[in-house]
Amino acid sequence: MSYHTDYLYWKFIHSMIVDGYRIMHLAEDQQEVWLENIVHKQFPLIRVKRKDIDWSNWLRSDMKQTILQADKIRKMYFRNKFQVLNIYFTSLPPVDSYEPYVNRPVQIENVKTKMYSILFDGSHLQDSVQFVTKIIGKNSFGQIKEDYSDYEVDALKSLIAQETMAAEKREKQLFNRTKPFFTYFLLVAITFVFILLEMNGGSTNPYVLLYFGAKYNPAILDGEWWRFFTPMFLHIGFLHLFMNGLSLYYLGTAVESIFGRLRFLIIYLFSGFFGTLASFIFSSHLSAGASGAIFGLFGALLYFGIEHKHTFFRTIGPNILALIGVNVIIGFAVPSIDISGHMGGMIGGFLAAGVLGLPDTKKRYRMYYLLLTVVITAIALYYGYHFPNI
Repeated sequence: MSYHTDYLYWKFIHSMIVDGYRIMHLAEDQQEVWLENIVHKQFPLIRVKRKDIDWSNWLRSDMKQTILQADKIRKMYFRNKFQVLNIYFTSLPPVDSYEPYVNRPVQIENVKTKMYSILFDGSHLQDSVQFVTKIIGKNSFGQIKEDYSDYEVDALKSLIAQETMAAEKREKQLFNRTKPFFTYFLLVAITFVFILLEMNGGSTNPYVLLYFGAKYNPAILDGEWWRFFTPMFLHIGFLHLFMNGLSLYYLGTAVESIFGRLRFLIIYLFSGFFGTLASFIFSSHLSAGASGAIFGLFGALLYFGIEHKHTFFRTIGPNILALIGVNVIIGFAVPSIDISGHMGGMIGGFLAAGVLGLPDTKKRYRMYYLLLTVVITAIALYYGYHFPNI
């Protein structure tokens, strides 16, 4: 019994996995596989189907269902445009006319996803190999033999399973480097300080806030530099504390698990400082809150996204970008929100993450991030003190 087409089907899938694709769906009968690589510019999504196709009407119907399914995935990734590669591995071509449906781009009206379907026909092997190679830019099949055994097919499937499991393990390790500690410590700290504020006149009393270290530009100009740090531990009212505490819990545990405890603490504190510094420059109002530091956690996650683009966009990335977008819109729409502090905190978090880097990764560009951070901080301090916003 010949396993020629089966072997080439799995060989192509393995080649795509080696190139950075990941199996997002494997049919129960293993005759259909969806592969994703969300950062791939040409084909972020590849669907591979192993079926001996008899008639073109089945082909046409399947292509329609495939492009509709691919469009659902496009929406899940918040992509405006999407292109999917759809490859059929068949021993023989359909008996009737099928050429108008394959080897060309196809798009359905009112559907933003474009699909390029290819029929890999075992009866015209070299032509099929050349065509697939032209489309994806590489030969995924190597030296092809006349025939393959079921043992060779099973060995290739086993290799794919091993590599997939290893990739999943590495990915899980990225998000579970350590158990959070400082996130919970900070939650206790801001709650304790809030209770102190309430016991000494109320957290909404500007004089109480000023006494406990809220950002107040004239006081900073008079030498009270610690007000760059103390505001991140103060909150104005219970709702302010609750919202920031909730954000710190979810974002903090994620960032601390990714970056490690000490890196997380440094990122958080520097983000809070940088957010207050931005507020010092652009706002003259009395202000307090951990929002700048929390936005710094967004910045740290954006840095993670640069270092691990595929993992970021396939997992937390779309949600993080959506949350940032919503918060920025709210920040500009609500006058009482210190948007400069939020944006400053996010920039500070990104820079701090770049300086510290991720655990167990190469020290790429860290000196450049450090130099950039020092220069921006120095310029911001110089500007804030020499051109005060009071």
